[in-house]
Amino acid sequence: MGHLDHATFGWLTPALSYLMACTGAALGLRCTVRALGATGRSRRNWLLTAASAIGTGIWTMHFVAMLGFGVHGTDIRYDVPLTILSLLVAMLVVSAGVFAVGYGRERGRSLLIGGLTTGLGVASMHYLGMAAVRLHGDVTYDPVMVAVSVLIAVVAATAALWAALNIKSPLAVTVASLVMGVAVSSMHYTAMFAVDVRVTPSGEVLPGATAMQFIFPLAVGLGSYLFLTSAFVALSPTAGEREATASAQRPVELAR
Repeated sequence: MGHLDHATFGWLTPALSYLMACTGAALGLRCTVRALGATGRSRRNWLLTAASAIGTGIWTMHFVAMLGFGVHGTDIRYDVPLTILSLLVAMLVVSAGVFAVGYGRERGRSLLIGGLTTGLGVASMHYLGMAAVRLHGDVTYDPVMVAVSVLIAVVAATAALWAALNIKSPLAVTVASLVMGVAVSSMHYTAMFAVDVRVTPSGEVLPGATAMQFIFPLAVGLGSYLFLTSAFVALSPTAGEREATASAQRPVELAR
């Protein structure tokens, strides 16, 4: 049985993964707040940005944490198509949940549907990502811990969507994002503690790419997208600010 190490680089990968989860949550919440105050194409665009931010943040959190995952007695590789599929799943299911909340007429029902859809999607993303792991041995899961991780994902997703509907101020969004980062990280490490590996020593070369060849560059790229988009959202005026600017310009235009 292989000894599993979830932090081969110490606290570096858990801390960075938590930062990615918080950044994605904060950006997603701010974009959802903007979307609920907009209409038409503008609402759709804000919701798309929110979904991409949350999905990217969750996926990046997972695979940054996986950079610190190791099993004594075997190398680890990643199946590239399955890893990319896990990213697409994260984007699609988060989009479904965010749009359910953004366009739902009955907020309570939309929140439950969106939270369940998004939570199950996040769990699916995680286990698809784990299915992409290639090593010398057999991977099994503790079903109880798997069920707990899925429950955490659903509760965390529902809480995130509730926050998007009810929290408006930047300070409250920041606090909610920190809490959501804890929830997403807890889901990940609960799911990882469900993993058991029985190593079968072998000299064969594993298929797939190493974490540094594939996961690290992709995570850096997506992390950069999160930070650049956060800067854009922070600098773009809100609907209230645009209205205030327009109101201030009207007397000037009338005077002319």
